[in-house]
Amino acid sequence: QVQLVESGGGWAQPGGSLRLSCLASGTIFSINTTSWFRQAPGKERELVASLTSRTFGDITNSADSGKGRFTISSDNADNTVYLQMNSLKPEDTGVYYCNVDRVWITDYESEDDFWGQGTQVTVSS
Repeated sequence: QVQLVESGGGWAQPGGSLRLSCLASGTIFSINTTSWFRQAPGKERELVASLTSRTFGDITNSADSGKGRFTISSDNADNTVYLQMNSLKPEDTGVYYCNVDRVWITDYESEDDFWGQGTQVTVSS
């Protein structure tokens, strides 16, 4: 069974920075796509950024809300994906969740759709 654990959330002032981490543990041969989602109070969960691992290099995507401010990156050796968030705004407040769409547990067996428990990010003055 694969588990995802997020960390790095907390409080920041507007304009500040936080770095979130998502650690995947368990039986892992490789991971397809890791994504960060967030859910603000009273709103639906939304995609923030995603990273797809490929042998020739990772493919990253960011939602418009975070472009130029958020950077997603990975440390494949440690099965960790990071979300560096700079120039934070109050509207970035919410619970941030890590998702993995597919984990290959061998080179021919896979399991789908894993979520972490979430980490709270609060941006306020």
